[in-house]
Amino acid sequence: MSRETVIGSVLAVLTGKAAPYVRPGALSAIAKQPLAGRASVGALGLAGDEQGDPRHHGGPHKAVHLYAFEHYARWRGEIGPRPALEQPGGFGENLSTLGMDETTLCLGDQLAIGAAVLEISQGRQPCWKLNHRFDQRDMAKRLQDSGRTGWYCRVLREGDVGAGDDIRLLTRPHPDWTLARLAEVFYRRGLERELLLEISRLPLVESWRQLIEKRLESGQLEDWSRRLDG
Repeated sequence: MSRETVIGSVLAVLTGKAAPYVRPGALSAIAKQPLAGRASVGALGLAGDEQGDPRHHGGPHKAVHLYAFEHYARWRGEIGPRPALEQPGGFGENLSTLGMDETTLCLGDQLAIGAAVLEISQGRQPCWKLNHRFDQRDMAKRLQDSGRTGWYCRVLREGDVGAGDDIRLLTRPHPDWTLARLAEVFYRRGLERELLLEISRLPLVESWRQLIEKRLESGQLEDWSRRLDG
């Protein structure tokens, strides 16, 4: 697909500062707050945004985190009301979106938002910090199992973005691989060899490529407990 198509819009643009979080020595910038004006997007993300754990968050392939605001109502129905579900930013997202989600977006989609162009690089792998954020001991696993994880983008063209901007699809090189399908293979069908071989031919970030190669070699899933439970 090469023709530009409006597929969604930006509800809110959010940034956050790293601060001590729950456990001694832990930092997090998950408590994002909406901006009143437009934000500049550079190669490493939004101006003024921070990451508490740069080893696992941030960097050029996780420059901007997007999350579908429509998911909030479903989460309220499943876990009840939570302070973090009262407004955008509960999941640490930089862009809260309307009109699209993991079932309608694909790996490698290029999105024009405001003056910036982003490319979907990977789905989110949720971690234990969400358990505390939502006061729900299994929230990270719930997010993983639901497929409603949100997604990361790299920045192809720097520029400013703001609430109300249309999100336009510029190109879709891998229409068979929605983010939802990728998540299903990673977390539910993680040892099906033919699917793993097919995924290995996609333009994966290096950490995901290594994960696939290890599964193909060992025939075993990696241990998720440290990431999900801390």
